[in-house]
Amino acid sequence: MAKQKICVVTGTRAEYGLLSMVMKELEADQDIQLQVIVTGMHLAPEFGLTYQEIETDDFTIDRKVEMLLSSDTPIGITKSLGLAIISFADVFEQLKPDLIVVLGDRYEILAAAQAALIAKIPIAHIAGGDTTEGAFDEAIRHSITKMSQLHFVTNKEAWHRVRQLGENPNHIYNVGSPGIDRIINLQIMKRSELQQILQFKFLEKNLLITYHPVTLANEPSSQQFKELLAALHNLGPDVGLIFTKPNADPEGRELIRLLDEFVSQHPNSRSYTSLGQLRYFSTIANVDAVVGNSSSGLYEVPSFHKPTVNIGDRQKGRLQATSVITCEPNKTDIDHAIRKAFTMDCSKSINPYGDGNSSKKIVQILKSFRDYKPLIKKHFFRVGGISE
Repeated sequence: MAKQKICVVTGTRAEYGLLSMVMKELEADQDIQLQVIVTGMHLAPEFGLTYQEIETDDFTIDRKVEMLLSSDTPIGITKSLGLAIISFADVFEQLKPDLIVVLGDRYEILAAAQAALIAKIPIAHIAGGDTTEGAFDEAIRHSITKMSQLHFVTNKEAWHRVRQLGENPNHIYNVGSPGIDRIINLQIMKRSELQQILQFKFLEKNLLITYHPVTLANEPSSQQFKELLAALHNLGPDVGLIFTKPNADPEGRELIRLLDEFVSQHPNSRSYTSLGQLRYFSTIANVDAVVGNSSSGLYEVPSFHKPTVNIGDRQKGRLQATSVITCEPNKTDIDHAIRKAFTMDCSKSINPYGDGNSSKKIVQILKSFRDYKPLIKKHFFRVGGISE
């Protein structure tokens, strides 16, 4: 019997961090042929050429889909999306996968899903059903859900949302977040080793900061980011600041410019295009709190029993652990939230996104299907009755 060709598509460092353990499980299975496609920020020098981390983890990259234009305007992003659809159409025709596996809500992944839909390739979608009211990611995430046949959600609330979208309840699986699997399986670096690699000396108090553009905000993301930088400036030189740079979203390059300017004026700060999984998780383990608006602050940081300061609406609607403090995107609220985080005891906080066994569950479910083709024709499963 021929091996089933299961193709994983990844476009960002954060998404790969969530997918890597699923990829390891797929690669280790004798009945599966893993195919890997990288795209988006993985291939961009300005975002760290993070496809190299995938190769360092001993995965073979079957295809690279170049699609990012050198523009972060809405027009540029839309043109990148169109280029990606064209490119994925060619790649899927070449690789002929039996199933593609995608995660989350990025526009690169929307392009892959659209091309797979037309090519009649079934889709397994991880982390559907979440809500993020402050970004267009939510509409993208729900769109991918409707193009997908198998749904691996991270929590019970997400299960119900995917069900409410009319999906077959027998094909919605609450497996938790596979990102937690990676945390459990990593050996965190010691502070002395981390300091040497990062070339950063940890101070008495330290923060890890990641702030991405807020794509549906009424005000420019740069204005909110300036409020964050002002709050960080007010903490003084005795707090160490470690930044990871933002995504390739509208205004992303402007945020990077502001960040570079801030770091040049603050000797207690350093910024990194990409830390990679081991250094990123090791940094979380060695700081006092994580600050910004990244989903990692909700998905992964609670597993380290560290507080998260979640700024603004970008993650609004996501399930949150008790270790998460959500604040308004202004200097005063951010300052108060950070100072509160410095005093919090998160030792008993529980990560609501699972126990670290998600990847094995996903692969076991995928293997329970001998043939994915019958999944392509979907029926709308309505919730309740329709009032006249």
